Amino acid sequence: MDKQPATLQRRDFLRGALATAILLPLGGTLASCVGGGGGATTTGGPVTADNPFGMAANSTVDAVIFKGGYGIEYTEFAGKLVEKQQKGSTVKVTAATNIAQTLQPRFVAGNPPDVIDNSGAGLIGINTIREQLADLTDVIEAKNYEGKVIKDTLYPGVVEPGTFDGKFVQLNYVLTVYAVWYSAALFEANGWTPPKTWAEALDLGAKAKEQGKYLFGWGTEAATYYLTMAIASAIKEGGDEVRLALENLEADCWSKPAVQDVLKGLKAIIDAGYVKPGGAGTQFTAAQAQWSNSEDFILYPSGGWIENEMKTQTKDGFKMTGAPEPTVSADSALPYSALHSTAGEGFIVPSQGKNVGGGKEFLRSMLSNDAAVNFAKTTFSSTIVKDTIPEDGFGSTALVSQVKMLNDAGTDVFSWSFIDLYGLNTDLLVLWNTFLQGGSDVATLTKGMQDISDKVRNDDSVDKVTVK
Repeated sequence: MDKQPATLQRRDFLRGALATAILLPLGGTLASCVGGGGGATTTGGPVTADNPFGMAANSTVDAVIFKGGYGIEYTEFAGKLVEKQQKGSTVKVTAATNIAQTLQPRFVAGNPPDVIDNSGAGLIGINTIREQLADLTDVIEAKNYEGKVIKDTLYPGVVEPGTFDGKFVQLNYVLTVYAVWYSAALFEANGWTPPKTWAEALDLGAKAKEQGKYLFGWGTEAATYYLTMAIASAIKEGGDEVRLALENLEADCWSKPAVQDVLKGLKAIIDAGYVKPGGAGTQFTAAQAQWSNSEDFILYPSGGWIENEMKTQTKDGFKMTGAPEPTVSADSALPYSALHSTAGEGFIVPSQGKNVGGGKEFLRSMLSNDAAVNFAKTTFSSTIVKDTIPEDGFGSTALVSQVKMLNDAGTDVFSWSFIDLYGLNTDLLVLWNTFLQGGSDVATLTKGMQDISDKVRNDDSVDKVTVK
């Protein structure tokens, strides 16, 4: 569950910061006893070809990494590469499950880590800290450990999602492919094919029911995975007009015909009894195991992290495979093969960190071929570094299907950021748990989501980002 965007709103972050600041005199007393306190920057070393960011000799890199579906082992691997490249250095990797809650006091004290994987349900809204982040342009313009200019080794479109007001501050490391996942073995045994439209999905639900199975299921913390699938389907049906309306929080954006048609298609499946009941009271990985292990339901919308997240709870011979989200009609604005994919796991380097050069060196190591291959091999997911996945996907059917979907999509790849950017997920989760369990209709869901969008649009304390 890596892509669960529920950021702190700017005013909430500041409110929390104020509360933390009030507590600082007591905390500061303890800190002074251990020689802590913040902000003393390590003096940099000389800039050389092997040390492009002037990382100080014998210095320590303080990395705080979100521990989610990908774990932290891949960053520990990268840390070892830094220690090998910069002799005498040390990389300290600390895992965190709630980045904002864990790091807010350190930002307030002016003592943030050197590098952060700002991800997960409790990520820090970039809007709240972007002015405190180092520009990462020099990272991708540097040469990697194999001697190639890093930006030449990356998939296209890496810089834009991490650029705010012209400043590249967030390196999204993992190339996340969103899809509808299924067991190729189960589908082959029953002669089923992944649905290309919502009408086909409804038909497949009936066939699954004949086998004593449901079409869909969900867990309480992941109810908005279905929102993600619905938005992708609506964008494919209606095109950029739909994406831009949602991104810019336009009035009545959730009433766009394409959005409404998708919600009606999903509602028909819910009303037909093709969604496994009880998801609102089920922990999300337990619900996912009902799909990957006991096969109570046959389709599950998620990101490419799903195989790694469920690797200990997946039935032998499952053959986890992804398919694009359904469209509404056969003449949709974007083809069925169009894909929601974006780089995730946002790595940032605070400009107030003690070892900014070390934080950037850590990112350089992660962008090396060895680190990228290690990530793909151990997590069955791709990084933004090209040409690191063999044809057999290291034995992963899920990874092979991700590569196929990306190739099939060609240039029809899209994404959006408004839920991450404005921290809407927590409020949306309530609406979607109710909707999936049959407790509301399309009109109620639409009004609820519009109210959430309108509240942010009309709040002058929230910085807005115009998407074009």
